[in-house]
Amino acid sequence: MVAYSLIISKKALKYLEQLPEIVRSKCKTLSEDPFPGKHGDKELIHRSGHEDIYRLHVGRSYTVFYKISKNEKIVKILEVTTIERAHKLYGRSGGLS
Repeated sequence: MVAYSLIISKKALKYLEQLPEIVRSKCKTLSEDPFPGKHGDKELIHRSGHEDIYRLHVGRSYTVFYKISKNEKIVKILEVTTIERAHKLYGRSGGLS
């Protein structure tokens, strides 16, 4: 598999700097394998009329929202937040509208 370049928004980067190394390490793995698979920690969030957004769960504490640009081989981390905040913002079903 071809590695993807990883881009992190300024807001997400600032928050990531405060988090445990395990969260930063998990984000780095997105450059190697950004797509959902057998482990169940990554999920595609469907939004009608919008680009697809993916969600990565890190343990039971944090959620990372990101986009994949397949043609450019880029993964862009948009936001990192607690799972509780992610559920309040986007609901448990993951359906963003």
